[in-house]
Amino acid sequence: MNRTLRLLLAGASTLAIVTPAMAQGPVQLEGIVLSLVDEGQENIEATGGTVITSEDLRALDPQNVSDLFSRESTVTVAGGGGPAKRIHVLGMEQSNLAVSVDGVPEVDTSWHHTGSAVIDPAFLKAVEVESGAASADAGFGAAAGAVRYETVSAQDMLMAGQNVGGRARLSYGSNGQGASASLASYGIADGFDWLVMLHKQDGDDYEDGDGNTILGTAPATAGVLAKLGYEFETHRLELAYQRDQDHADRTIKMNLGLADDTILYPMDVTTDRLSLTYTSTAPTAAWDPKVQFYVSSFDYDRPDYVEDGANGDMRLEEEQFGGKAENRFELGSGTITAGVDFNQHDYRVDSYGDNPTRNFQTTQLGTYVQGRFEFGNGFDLSTGARADYMRYTDWNNERFSDAGLSANATLSYEFRPGFEVFAGASRTFMGYDLAEYGYLHARADGFVTDPDFEASSARNVKVGFNADTGPWQFGVTYFDTHIEDMPEYGWTDLVLTNAYDRRSEGYTLNAAYSWGAGRAGMTFTDVKTTENGEETLPSSGSFVPVGKTATLFVDQEFAQYDLKVGGSIAWAGSLNGEDWGTFYEMDSYTVVDAYAEWQPERLHGATLRVGVENLFDETYFERSSYAANSARGGIDPIYAAGRTFTISTSVDF
Repeated sequence: MNRTLRLLLAGASTLAIVTPAMAQGPVQLEGIVLSLVDEGQENIEATGGTVITSEDLRALDPQNVSDLFSRESTVTVAGGGGPAKRIHVLGMEQSNLAVSVDGVPEVDTSWHHTGSAVIDPAFLKAVEVESGAASADAGFGAAAGAVRYETVSAQDMLMAGQNVGGRARLSYGSNGQGASASLASYGIADGFDWLVMLHKQDGDDYEDGDGNTILGTAPATAGVLAKLGYEFETHRLELAYQRDQDHADRTIKMNLGLADDTILYPMDVTTDRLSLTYTSTAPTAAWDPKVQFYVSSFDYDRPDYVEDGANGDMRLEEEQFGGKAENRFELGSGTITAGVDFNQHDYRVDSYGDNPTRNFQTTQLGTYVQGRFEFGNGFDLSTGARADYMRYTDWNNERFSDAGLSANATLSYEFRPGFEVFAGASRTFMGYDLAEYGYLHARADGFVTDPDFEASSARNVKVGFNADTGPWQFGVTYFDTHIEDMPEYGWTDLVLTNAYDRRSEGYTLNAAYSWGAGRAGMTFTDVKTTENGEETLPSSGSFVPVGKTATLFVDQEFAQYDLKVGGSIAWAGSLNGEDWGTFYEMDSYTVVDAYAEWQPERLHGATLRVGVENLFDETYFERSSYAANSARGGIDPIYAAGRTFTISTSVDF
C-alpha cells in the first residue's frame, strides 16, 4: 500500500471514528481535546496557499487579475488585454481547480485563446487560493486546489455608526489605462441590508517597454454587483447578482501575436451570476446550516469576422444551475461539515461558417463530509471525503456516466510553540473535463467523442514546515500534483479523447515580517511541469511551464502624515526547455511597482492615491503567457504594459 493511500485512509478512519459522536455533544479522548482548526488565512497560507485580504487589496488597488496576483509567486497570469488573461496556480490553469465567486462555481475556460473568466477586482473583498490537497467541501473537481473570490457587502462598507452610506471612486492611468469610475450605495434598515455597486473602465491599447503598441489590449470592463439581505428571527436570506462584461475590439487570437493578425474585431465576453443563500444568524453546536441555489451564464461573442469557409463568426455559451445544502457540527472544539451539492451545465458552440451548432451537457451530483480538528498534544487534522456522480451527453446525443470517490487528509504537528511540520494528500475524482471546448468551433460534422472517453482524476501530495515567532513568519512547502486522463480535442481525427497525464512538482517559500506601522514579505516558487513525462510547452494552455518566480513587497504607514507608501518587485527566471522544438527561450525579467496613499483625518472618508507600475519600463511578457515560436511564420508573445502612472481618489459618505 503506497504512502499516499495510507495517509488518506488514516484521515478517513479518524473522521469515521469521530462522526458518531455528533449525537453525544463535546468529545474528550484521554486528555486530547478536539478544537477547531482555523479555516481562514492562517490555515491556507500555512500549507502553501495564498490569501489576499482587504488590506492587501487596498495596497494593490488592482485594475485587473494580473495586478490582483502580482505579489504571489504561486499564481501566474498570462498577459494581454481583458479576457486574454489566463490564471494558473503552480502551472495548472484554473479549470483544474474548484473556482467560485461567493460560492457560485465558475464556468470552465472556454477556448485556448481566451482567459479563465471576467473577474472585476473592484468588487472584491478577499481571495483565497487553496493549492494542492483541497478540502471536500471546497467543491466538485478540485483537482489541483480551489480559488474562492469573495465580494464586498453592505456590512463591509458601512462605517461605525452608519446605517446608510455610499462610495464614489474615480481614477485615471497613463499608457492606455484610461479612466475608471465606480459608485456604490449600501445600508441596513428594519432587518434588510442592501448593496448596489457599478463599475466602468475605458482606455486604449497600451505600449510595451519598447514603445510598441500592443493591439487589442484596451481595458473595457463594465460591471454591476447587487445584494439584498433580509434577517428575521434566527434566519438570513441573501439574494445576490453580479455581471462582469468586457466589450472591445480585439485581435482574433488574443493571447499571442501573429504577423498577419493586425485587424481588430468587436468582441463581447460576459459573465452573469445569480444566487440565493440561506444561513442561520443564531447557529448552535448542532445547527449551523448553509443552503444555496444559483444560476450563471457565460457568453463569448465574436461577430463580423471575415467569412472564408475555415473561419467566421463565433459564439460560445455556457449556462449552469445548481446548489448545495450543508451543515456544520461542533464536536467540542472541532467541527464536521456535511452536505450535498448538484450542478447541471449546458454548453453551446455556434461554429464557423455553415458548420453545425453543437449542444452538449453535464450533470453532477455529490455528497461530502469534512472534519477539522485540533488535538491538545500539538496535532491538527483536516480530513474528509466526497462521492460524486457525473453524466455527460455530447453533441451527438451519446451519453457517458461515471462515479467516483475523493479523499483528503492534512496532518500537522507543532513540535514547539510556533514551529510545526505538516503533510497532506488527496485523491480527486474530476469527472468528464470539457474545458477548452471552443476547439469544436470550426470542425467538420464528423467530430465525435471517443466511445472509451473516461473521467479524469488527480493525486496531490504536499509536505512542509512553518515557523511563527510573532513578528516573523516563515514557511516552505513541497508539492506534487498529478492529473490523469486529461482530454484532447483532436485536430486531425476530430475525436474528443483522453490524451494527457500532467504533473506539477516543486516547492514554494514564504516569509513575512511585521512591525508596528509596516510589513514586508516575500515568496519564491520553483515549479517543474511535465506532460506525459515530457517537458511542457509554453503555449499558454491549460498547463504551462513556470520555472522560478519570486515576489517581494514592503508597506509602511506614517500615521502622523496620514500617509501610506509601499512597493513590490516581481521576478521570473529565464526558462528554456531542451525539447521545446520551435519555441524560444523565455528571458528573465524584474518588474517594480510603487504607490503612495494619503487619507487625511480631517477629510474623513476621502483617499488620494498615486501609483506607478513597471517603474523601470521593463520589456517582458508574463509567465504562463505564450512564448515566441518560429512555427507558422512566426508567433510573438503578448508583451506586458510598459511604465504606467495612475492617480485615483475615493470618497466614502
